[in-house]
Amino acid sequence: MNSRDRGIKKFSLIILLCLTAVSCSAQSQFEKKELVLNGRYGEVTIKAEIAETDRQRAQGLMNRNSLPDGEGMLFIFENEQFLSFWMKNTTIPLSIAFIASDGRILDIKDMRPLDESSVLSSRPAKYALEVPQGWFDRAGIRTGDRLVTVNF
Repeated sequence: MNSRDRGIKKFSLIILLCLTAVSCSAQSQFEKKELVLNGRYGEVTIKAEIAETDRQRAQGLMNRNSLPDGEGMLFIFENEQFLSFWMKNTTIPLSIAFIASDGRILDIKDMRPLDESSVLSSRPAKYALEVPQGWFDRAGIRTGDRLVTVNF
Protein backbone atom coordinates (compact mmCIF):
# COMPACT_ATOMS: atom_id res chain seq x y z
CA MET A 1 0.00 0.00 0.00
CA ASN A 2 1.50 3.35 -1.01
CA SER A 3 1.40 6.52 1.06
CA ARG A 4 -1.50 7.96 -1.00
CA ASP A 5 -3.64 4.86 -0.27
CA ARG A 6 -2.72 5.00 3.43
CA GLY A 7 -3.72 8.67 3.49
CA ILE A 8 -7.08 7.92 1.86
CA LYS A 9 -7.65 5.03 4.29
CA LYS A 10 -6.79 7.24 7.28
CA PHE A 11 -9.08 10.04 6.00
CA SER A 12 -11.92 7.53 5.47
CA LEU A 13 -11.47 6.22 9.01
CA ILE A 14 -11.62 9.77 10.42
CA ILE A 15 -14.84 10.48 8.48
CA LEU A 16 -16.34 7.20 9.70
CA LEU A 17 -15.46 8.03 13.32
CA CYS A 18 -17.00 11.50 12.98
CA LEU A 19 -20.20 10.10 11.50
CA THR A 20 -20.36 7.49 14.26
CA ALA A 21 -19.95 10.20 16.91
CA VAL A 22 -22.75 12.26 15.37
CA SER A 23 -24.97 9.17 15.17
CA CYS A 24 -24.28 8.22 18.79
CA SER A 25 -24.91 11.79 19.89
CA ALA A 26 -28.27 11.82 18.10
CA GLN A 27 -29.21 8.49 19.68
CA SER A 28 -28.43 9.79 23.16
CA GLN A 29 -30.97 12.59 22.90
CA PHE A 30 -33.54 12.51 25.65
CA GLU A 31 -37.27 12.89 25.23
CA LYS A 32 -38.58 15.98 27.05
CA LYS A 33 -41.83 16.12 28.99
CA GLU A 34 -43.55 18.71 31.10
CA LEU A 35 -43.95 17.50 34.66
CA VAL A 36 -46.28 18.93 37.26
CA LEU A 37 -45.35 19.03 40.94
CA ASN A 38 -47.80 20.04 43.63
CA GLY A 39 -46.02 22.15 46.26
CA ARG A 40 -46.75 24.70 48.94
CA TYR A 41 -47.42 27.46 46.35
CA GLY A 42 -49.63 25.24 44.18
CA GLU A 43 -48.75 23.46 40.97
CA VAL A 44 -45.32 23.99 39.43
CA THR A 45 -44.36 22.87 35.93
CA ILE A 46 -40.87 21.75 34.98
CA LYS A 47 -39.49 20.62 31.60
CA ALA A 48 -37.61 17.39 32.18
CA GLU A 49 -35.55 15.16 29.97
CA ILE A 50 -36.54 11.53 30.54
CA ALA A 51 -33.85 8.95 31.34
CA GLU A 52 -35.48 5.52 31.34
CA THR A 53 -32.92 3.17 29.78
CA ASP A 54 -29.73 1.98 31.46
CA ARG A 55 -27.69 3.94 28.92
CA GLN A 56 -29.67 7.15 29.45
CA ARG A 57 -29.53 6.82 33.24
CA ALA A 58 -25.75 6.24 33.09
CA GLN A 59 -25.28 9.39 30.95
CA GLY A 60 -27.61 11.59 32.99
CA LEU A 61 -26.54 15.24 33.07
CA MET A 62 -22.83 14.52 32.65
CA ASN A 63 -20.74 16.83 30.48
CA ARG A 64 -23.25 19.68 30.51
CA ASN A 65 -22.24 23.30 31.01
CA SER A 66 -25.54 24.59 32.34
CA LEU A 67 -29.09 23.70 33.31
CA PRO A 68 -31.67 26.51 33.44
CA ASP A 69 -34.13 26.89 36.31
CA GLY A 70 -37.36 25.14 35.41
CA GLU A 71 -35.56 22.31 33.63
CA GLY A 72 -34.20 18.99 34.83
CA MET A 73 -33.92 15.27 34.25
CA LEU A 74 -36.30 12.59 35.49
CA PHE A 75 -34.77 9.15 35.99
CA ILE A 76 -37.34 6.37 35.78
CA PHE A 77 -36.75 2.89 37.18
CA GLU A 78 -38.90 -0.20 36.64
CA ASN A 79 -39.45 -0.85 40.35
CA GLU A 80 -39.04 0.96 43.61
CA GLN A 81 -35.56 0.40 44.98
CA PHE A 82 -32.92 2.18 47.01
CA LEU A 83 -31.35 4.62 44.56
CA SER A 84 -27.77 5.88 44.50
CA PHE A 85 -26.48 8.80 42.41
CA TRP A 86 -23.13 10.51 42.01
CA MET A 87 -21.78 13.54 40.16
CA LYS A 88 -19.01 12.03 38.04
CA ASN A 89 -18.31 14.36 35.09
CA THR A 90 -21.16 16.64 36.20
CA THR A 91 -20.06 20.24 36.69
CA ILE A 92 -23.48 21.74 37.47
CA PRO A 93 -24.51 21.89 41.15
CA LEU A 94 -27.75 19.91 41.39
CA SER A 95 -30.52 19.04 43.80
CA ILE A 96 -32.15 15.63 43.56
CA ALA A 97 -35.59 14.51 44.71
CA PHE A 98 -36.16 10.80 45.28
CA ILE A 99 -39.79 10.02 44.50
CA ALA A 100 -42.01 7.03 45.33
CA SER A 101 -44.15 5.28 42.70
CA ASP A 102 -47.21 7.22 43.91
CA GLY A 103 -45.41 10.53 43.24
CA ARG A 104 -44.62 11.42 46.86
CA ILE A 105 -41.26 13.13 47.31
CA LEU A 106 -39.27 11.10 49.83
CA ASP A 107 -36.02 13.10 49.99
CA ILE A 108 -34.49 16.22 48.53
CA LYS A 109 -30.70 16.39 48.65
CA ASP A 110 -28.04 18.69 47.22
CA MET A 111 -25.16 17.31 45.17
CA ARG A 112 -21.75 18.92 44.63
CA PRO A 113 -20.17 19.17 41.16
CA LEU A 114 -17.72 16.37 40.32
CA ASP A 115 -18.32 14.65 43.68
CA GLU A 116 -18.08 10.90 43.18
CA SER A 117 -19.46 9.97 46.58
CA SER A 118 -22.90 8.35 46.56
CA VAL A 119 -26.08 10.26 47.33
CA LEU A 120 -28.61 7.67 48.53
CA SER A 121 -32.37 7.64 48.86
CA SER A 122 -33.51 7.04 52.45
CA ARG A 123 -36.25 4.67 51.22
CA PRO A 124 -37.01 2.76 48.02
CA ALA A 125 -37.94 5.13 45.18
CA LYS A 126 -39.05 4.69 41.58
CA TYR A 127 -38.06 8.14 40.29
CA ALA A 128 -35.28 10.64 40.81
CA LEU A 129 -35.60 14.23 39.59
CA GLU A 130 -32.41 16.30 39.18
CA VAL A 131 -32.72 20.08 38.89
CA PRO A 132 -30.42 23.09 39.37
CA GLN A 133 -29.36 23.28 42.99
CA GLY A 134 -31.89 25.18 45.08
CA TRP A 135 -34.68 25.01 42.49
CA PHE A 136 -36.96 22.89 44.69
CA ASP A 137 -36.78 25.49 47.45
CA ARG A 138 -37.27 28.41 45.03
CA ALA A 139 -40.30 26.62 43.52
CA GLY A 140 -41.80 25.84 46.94
CA ILE A 141 -41.32 22.07 46.62
CA ARG A 142 -40.36 20.05 49.70
CA THR A 143 -40.36 16.52 51.09
CA GLY A 144 -43.91 15.12 51.21
CA ASP A 145 -45.10 17.11 48.17
CA ARG A 146 -46.07 15.22 45.02
CA LEU A 147 -45.03 14.74 41.44
CA VAL A 148 -48.50 14.77 39.89
CA THR A 149 -47.30 13.44 36.52
CA VAL A 150 -46.35 9.83 37.29
CA ASN A 151 -47.72 7.85 34.34
CA PHE A 152 -45.08 7.46 31.63
